[in-house]
Amino acid sequence: MISLGCDHAGYGLMQEIIKYLDDNDIKYKNYGTYSEDSCDYPVYAGKVARSVLSGESDKGILICGTGIGITIAANRFKGIRAANCTNSFMAKASRAHNDANILGMGARVIGVGTALEILQAFLKTPFSNGERHARRIAEMDSSL
Repeated sequence: MISLGCDHAGYGLMQEIIKYLDDNDIKYKNYGTYSEDSCDYPVYAGKVARSVLSGESDKGILICGTGIGITIAANRFKGIRAANCTNSFMAKASRAHNDANILGMGARVIGVGTALEILQAFLKTPFSNGERHARRIAEMDSSL
């Protein structure tokens, strides 16, 4: 299952993501926000991060205006590896090399078509689990 979260700036793009997930029978839980009314992105980053950390969901998707703030907020949680991606190569690399468990995107930075390409790459790319990648993740985890 995928956990979803966004702030007011990401609401419109999140609706497109939800449509894609529905059309492809991908299960998700939407943690909001549920409108374009101004709100604080750390609230939604926290809800999605906790869902991933608890095992309720396998991965998360977070969207704000730039993707930066909401991704930083998610990365405050030990065990979260959130990657703010602006193209599909970054999404593939974040999964294959860093085992990213949350995808961050910026609704004011990328269009719907690019966002869907990024989403597909993120969801379809497995962690390569190569020795050097696993070692680097362990090094990051040990420094927390």
